[in-house]
Amino acid sequence: MRKSILFFSLMLSIAVNGQTGSNLLCQGAYWTPDEANLKMKEFATQWSDRVSWEKRAEKIKALIRKGLQWDKMPEITGNFNPIIHSERKMDGYIVENIAIESFPGFYITGNLYRPIDSIGKKAAILSPHGHLKDKRLLEDVQTRCAVLARMGAVVFTYDMVGSGESLQVDHYIPIAMVLQTYNSKRVLDYLLSRPDVDADRVGMTGGSGGATQTFMLTALDNRITASAPVVQVSAHFFGGCVCESGMPVHRSPDLQTNNVEIAALTAPRPMILVSDGGDWTRNTPRIEYPYIQKVYALYDAEHKVENVHLPSERHDYRFSKRAPVYNFFAEHLQLNGGAVPYEDGFQESFVTILPKEKLKVFNPEHVMPNNALQGDAAVMDYLKLD
Repeated sequence: MRKSILFFSLMLSIAVNGQTGSNLLCQGAYWTPDEANLKMKEFATQWSDRVSWEKRAEKIKALIRKGLQWDKMPEITGNFNPIIHSERKMDGYIVENIAIESFPGFYITGNLYRPIDSIGKKAAILSPHGHLKDKRLLEDVQTRCAVLARMGAVVFTYDMVGSGESLQVDHYIPIAMVLQTYNSKRVLDYLLSRPDVDADRVGMTGGSGGATQTFMLTALDNRITASAPVVQVSAHFFGGCVCESGMPVHRSPDLQTNNVEIAALTAPRPMILVSDGGDWTRNTPRIEYPYIQKVYALYDAEHKVENVHLPSERHDYRFSKRAPVYNFFAEHLQLNGGAVPYEDGFQESFVTILPKEKLKVFNPEHVMPNNALQGDAAVMDYLKLD
């Protein structure tokens, strides 16, 4: 893990070197845990009630939007031009391969998992992922999405930029952070455009870098009604990759914040933090979670935020971390937890793990459209970001 963090930090510094605002970036382990503890106490002095917190919250949201250059991204409604194929009926769920157009010439690649039962509107769940090669296609992501689909949700899992099939740009493009956040917004737009989705029941969950995507979009978009960031919300660690901290969203000349406060912007919507003892979330029960609880208390919503801490585990989204998320979404998205076999815990053995090639959207029969932008320069030129 340490080697991975160092690698991402190195690539991050290379990617942002010389970029506007790079002196405002908070990267990797920006503070020590001791420093972060004191910073959280300092942040807490900036607000004392709901009115003062909401003033700070608005400043944080404005910082994120400006740092991401969010308001410069294309304003698009509809126009997803979806490519959907290879429907497979499994044990209680359906899997399809899908791509949608994020903006003209840029495609979001993924898979759609949905319930066999087609009666009535379903909850929707966005499922971004973290930093592993072809992560969307791996067993843990397939399993999580299949279980949630059998419980009654339409689940869209999609590639990080520069990962899986999303190879129109390199992952270390300087604007990776806004590209991923915008892609997530477009996935949300698409899901809400579907006639089988209930707009009042929308969840989002991912682990590690996928958790960063989760709390970033949830902070910006109130249409996410329940959020489950896994093994990432930290007071001292700001993300070890350009896609997490490569744009100035944590600091401006007159404001400093961190991922704890960004996650707290979810309040009073339901949120579960899953943390462990083997990474930068080891202090969550003592530092991060108590701060967020105090924010939720301002809304009399203490019961809507929870923390599952696994002190003997490390940085992953394995079964012991998935199971509490299943229960969380069952409660807050009104899913049918009883649809999944249960004996001494959820049984995931009904899930069919498909070969990677079977889950890919683009192949000789389904080729990427001719308008696809290719390369970092082409995408950055189209978006005209600084």
